[in-house]
Amino acid sequence: MSSKVYCIAQFLPKAGQEKAVFKLLQGLEANTLREDGCIQYRVTRQIASPAATGTSFPIVFNEIWQDMKSFEAHNQRSELAAFFQSQCLSSDGLIEDWNVCVYSDEPEDFDAPKLA
Repeated sequence: MSSKVYCIAQFLPKAGQEKAVFKLLQGLEANTLREDGCIQYRVTRQIASPAATGTSFPIVFNEIWQDMKSFEAHNQRSELAAFFQSQCLSSDGLIEDWNVCVYSDEPEDFDAPKLA
């Protein structure tokens, strides 16, 4: 197995703001891809398929990081903190809700305590 960290960051834009949010998130890709430990960082949008009928927020970042240290360093970057402050936490932001989760491919992590 590996020490890789897989992150799924989902975003629910405010009504009518889907294209604007997608463009904002695309703007984060170039600098992030240059970060130490970044393996993949791609914003995607949900599309229709009869084989995939689950529910999700419509815009999702699919991220792969070399390790937790790299992922945590990414989250401390001023560009990312400013994005969350202005677009997610501010009432003037374009994002209604978000959900960020990290995953491991290590099976022994199933015994790790859950974060509250």
